[in-house]
Amino acid sequence: MSVEENKALVRRVYEEIHNKGNFAAVDELVAINFIDHNAPPEISPGPEGIKQTFTMFRNAFPDLNVTVEDMIAEGDKVVARITLRGTHKGEFMGIAPTGKQIKLATIDIVRIAGGKIAERWGVGDNLGMMEQLGVIPAPTHTEK
Repeated sequence: MSVEENKALVRRVYEEIHNKGNFAAVDELVAINFIDHNAPPEISPGPEGIKQTFTMFRNAFPDLNVTVEDMIAEGDKVVARITLRGTHKGEFMGIAPTGKQIKLATIDIVRIAGGKIAERWGVGDNLGMMEQLGVIPAPTHTEK
């Protein structure tokens, strides 16, 4: 696949799976031996793990939406800087619904093989999300 085709595939994952909640697309877009190097605890490997992860997020943030801010590709890898937004209306990793909105900045590196997503490495601002949910206090700034 070309670099542009790889980018289109990753954009489709964000649109179909993240934004629309179309988990049937996982089987079409994700390799059977998919590895998420940064999966949440106790998530199954492969495409089933993606379905579990996004079911967890969708149940907690039913209005979840992903915006692709930047996308860079080279060879078989695509790097995306994305922003997730949603309202905390369901239990999330043991945290009762707060009704608060989150804005989570994330960087994903995705490897494509055989026209499907084969691997993912991701880094998100989880600390910032916990602050936004009120689980931990935001740092205070003092004037000097």
